[in-house]
Amino acid sequence: MSVLGRVDAGGGTMTIGEVFTMLVGDDVPLAFEAYDGSRAGRADAPVTLRLLNKRGLAYVLGAPSTLGLARAYVSGDLEADGVPPGDPYELLTVAGSLMNPRRPPVADMVRVLRTFGSVALSRPEPPPQEVPSTWRRAVNGLRHSRTRDARAIHHHYDVSNRFYELVLGPSMTYTCACYPQDSSTLEEAQAHKYDLVCRKLGLRPGMRLLDVGCGWGAMVRHAVREYGVTALGVTLSAEQATWAQAAIEREGLADRAQVRRQDYRQVSERDFDAVSSIGLTEHIGIGNYPAYFSFLLSRLRPGGRLLNHCITRPDNTQPGIAKRGFIDRYVFPDGELAGAGTIISAMQDAGFEVQHEENLRRHYARTLAGWNANLVENWDEAVAEVGLPTAKVWGLYMAGSRVAFEKRQIELHQVLGTRTTSDGDPQLPMRPDWGV
Repeated sequence: MSVLGRVDAGGGTMTIGEVFTMLVGDDVPLAFEAYDGSRAGRADAPVTLRLLNKRGLAYVLGAPSTLGLARAYVSGDLEADGVPPGDPYELLTVAGSLMNPRRPPVADMVRVLRTFGSVALSRPEPPPQEVPSTWRRAVNGLRHSRTRDARAIHHHYDVSNRFYELVLGPSMTYTCACYPQDSSTLEEAQAHKYDLVCRKLGLRPGMRLLDVGCGWGAMVRHAVREYGVTALGVTLSAEQATWAQAAIEREGLADRAQVRRQDYRQVSERDFDAVSSIGLTEHIGIGNYPAYFSFLLSRLRPGGRLLNHCITRPDNTQPGIAKRGFIDRYVFPDGELAGAGTIISAMQDAGFEVQHEENLRRHYARTLAGWNANLVENWDEAVAEVGLPTAKVWGLYMAGSRVAFEKRQIELHQVLGTRTTSDGDPQLPMRPDWGV
């Protein structure tokens, strides 16, 4: 084998570019360059992927999926010219064949293994931004135990409050917005989302609201400020709780609003008029849905309402656990997605009467585009705050999620349920009165 990784494998020498073509075809709409001097793809493509070194090749060959590509990209061994690292959306829209490589004939795979087998077996350490595999996480308890959930939330949400301010904007809202008009800004859409949730919950002055998985407290503050309720928010993130409570005090809402660092399962108060769960169900675990919705039902007074807002799968047939991919190892460890039908069934089985459901899938794609734009605009400060690899992880994950929402690989559903009274009164009007 030469220093460039070429070998006479009985069927001719191979280059990295030739392997690229073998796996993804010669019509992929991007250009590819490798450290051995080989090229592939379309030379006139607006986006060029450049594999810089043998470690990057080892990452890709060792995990030929989104995980291997992410390792090489985050570590700086794979670069994309023509797209900003804060928003690689244009790359991801044309890179689908990279995520699902072809299965070449056995003879060709033998050539690949003889040429690059030693590189594939070298197994360099993953970037430090990657969490251990699922089975290695078991040292922190079973999936969705309180200890393990707390670690998963810490990994994603305790990155840096300043970093999230740069990405999310003034609302500090890390969930899907709802755009009332095509011309609406991200901030207007986030305010409209909270207003929609408040109207669906029928909030009025004097009511009590519990917001589980409250993030930086935006829902709590909006409901208290605009609807005159008393609100409690809980989050497992220490950074979020600190930021949220400071914002509550800064806005003069401390007499009616509170955010605690607390597992939702530890909330002892009862008889809330409403419960909002915005972006928490993804972390609960499908097997825990019965206990989750039963607990939320127990916190409501008879006639109270729950609004559950979460990312979902487009079907109810596939398992929801991401075991090996980029999202599980870099973004949401132990996250699970179910179809809207699964969530509705779990709510009904727990005792809720489901009153309304809607899909905001396209709104989330646009929300993510706004977050990526913020990251690009504030790129230098974001990198200074969390480092280049972490900033690249967030750019990649948000752009990839945007593609997934656009292609209906994932969805976002709001489901409204009531703790209907024993005599059948849901305590809401005959027709929805919350508008759009």
